[in-house]
Amino acid sequence: MEEIGKISLTQKTLPSGNCQVKFFIEDEQKPQYGYLLVSEPKSVGEIIEEIKNRMEQRKMCNPFSVKNPVKEDHNFYLYSA
Repeated sequence: MEEIGKISLTQKTLPSGNCQVKFFIEDEQKPQYGYLLVSEPKSVGEIIEEIKNRMEQRKMCNPFSVKNPVKEDHNFYLYSA
């Protein structure tokens, strides 16, 4: 897995009981931020691993593929800062 910059995050419990995690990736080349919706309590380490795994999955998917269309992930959003 490719090494990414430092990840900082904040968590907020929603009325639904889910946890919204807002994260910032501090990288000189490509700073990013995003949101992850977590349905069960997780440690900070588990959340960071989840963010890294989802970013890796995004890199491997081709959004323009007709054979394997990318399924929209409504629990993970990533933006360029």
